[in-house]
Amino acid sequence: MNLTQISQLAEGRDSVPLVAGQEPRAALLHLLARLRDENYDFIAPTPASHSRVLQRPDRQVGATTADLLGWSLPCNADRLPSNIVHDLERAALLERRPDGLVKAAIRVSNVFGQLFVHSRFPTQEQDSIFLGPDSYRFADYISRNLSGLPSTARILDYGAGAGVGGIVAASLHGNARLTLADINPKALSLASVNATFAGIDHQTALAQTPQDVDGPFDLIVTHPPFMIDPDRRAYRDGGDLYGGKLSLDWTLAAITKLAPGGRFIMHTGVSIVGGRDVVREALREAMPTDGFDYDYRVLDPDIFGDELEKEPYAEVDRIAAIGLCVSRKQEA
Repeated sequence: MNLTQISQLAEGRDSVPLVAGQEPRAALLHLLARLRDENYDFIAPTPASHSRVLQRPDRQVGATTADLLGWSLPCNADRLPSNIVHDLERAALLERRPDGLVKAAIRVSNVFGQLFVHSRFPTQEQDSIFLGPDSYRFADYISRNLSGLPSTARILDYGAGAGVGGIVAASLHGNARLTLADINPKALSLASVNATFAGIDHQTALAQTPQDVDGPFDLIVTHPPFMIDPDRRAYRDGGDLYGGKLSLDWTLAAITKLAPGGRFIMHTGVSIVGGRDVVREALREAMPTDGFDYDYRVLDPDIFGDELEKEPYAEVDRIAAIGLCVSRKQEA
């Protein structure tokens, strides 16, 4: 899309403004277009890697667009492209500090060749929108499980966050109606910007559970929070089962929204405790015995190892990334 087309799309009725009015939304879309034209290609690392990079003596103040919008460093505005600074100011997403440096209130990262706006580092606020290496595994897992969907698929991305799962699925499918659903209005706002920039026809829905969203759907994708988080941040805390309870609950709720022949795709993390995958055991007990087939597989056996140093993980051997694909059988 060119800048004129993006300006026209910014007036879409289905969008949820980042703040009151359409100017911030249009500014964000212009920013993404400029970054694409400049071949911006920041890839978000894990929080632990991000922190380690920023601890280096030469990484205290930035001077490039990637420093500002990727690494979340304070920068000298005079050394940055003026149009980038201008778009961030139009969107009210540029912080000017007393020391004369500027910081961006967002990050922009590349996933599967698509740019996504999400929260700046560190993601400490309750309504933060997280994007990291998990988003790449999620997108890759979706890409390997899309065959056989109807030509005009109804797709739901529940717990959408920045919208990576739904946008990747809709982009790869080529002709889909996408619903982005989340409990966080800020996430819906950014996900809608990301979907518009990707050229995806979409709507947004504020929802507490998958059952709050009108269905049915041919494809539901989700990436639940799965960490043990004492601060109970919504984007991070997965509840009981050592952080796996939301993954179980969302699965059982979402599969009831599938159309016959529909598919549920989840990427999540699970705690291995005493050699046992506690989420897999709970799913085996809770999944319906008739009407569904499912495939559960390990995508990465050991992620976020730094978390094991923290007290809540004292009993956990490791955290594994898993993919779950549930298919609803066609009605007889």
